[in-house]
Amino acid sequence: MDGEIALISLGSNAPNVHDVPASSVLFGSLRLRALFGDPVIESRLFRTPAFPPGIGPDFVNAAVAVRTTRDPDAILSDLHEIERLAARERSVRWGPRTLDLDLLAVGDRILPDRETQQLWRDMPADDQRQRWPDRLILPHPRLQDRAFVLVPLAEVAPTWVHPALGLTVVQMRDALPAATLAGIVPLDGIDRTG
Repeated sequence: MDGEIALISLGSNAPNVHDVPASSVLFGSLRLRALFGDPVIESRLFRTPAFPPGIGPDFVNAAVAVRTTRDPDAILSDLHEIERLAARERSVRWGPRTLDLDLLAVGDRILPDRETQQLWRDMPADDQRQRWPDRLILPHPRLQDRAFVLVPLAEVAPTWVHPALGLTVVQMRDALPAATLAGIVPLDGIDRTG
């Protein structure tokens, strides 16, 4: 197949036109399938603690892997449009979200360069909460720190290797504290067929 693997995380913890967070994540997943066509590999849905703590109810999170020849900036623009269709408002950094779609990685690309990616990856959490990058950073700079991303991602791309860290998704997941991983619980009985 042509193209690179693009990895995308989906999350929701605020009701919207789709009523409940799980419905919003499923809406996002269907839109991604329409955007990229098959094959789209989808994880199960997971209930995850709100991040950062205290911003609202638990999240529903998932991940997808797609193959694409599209430019990462064009993908990001389309993800923002899908969020807009789900009534996403960007008023508070890391606030409650009706639908959050994050472009985690595209193949083994490091964007815009290794130094900038590392700067954002190593930035303290308090600084990350106050600052926004002015361009797309790939891989997502906090990918390796977030169980709510890595647990679903391990279902769709377990052997993808972070090009700056040299670790697979499974290795990054397994390096997280067991207590953090224990808070990520699959939602049973969710119909992914639409």
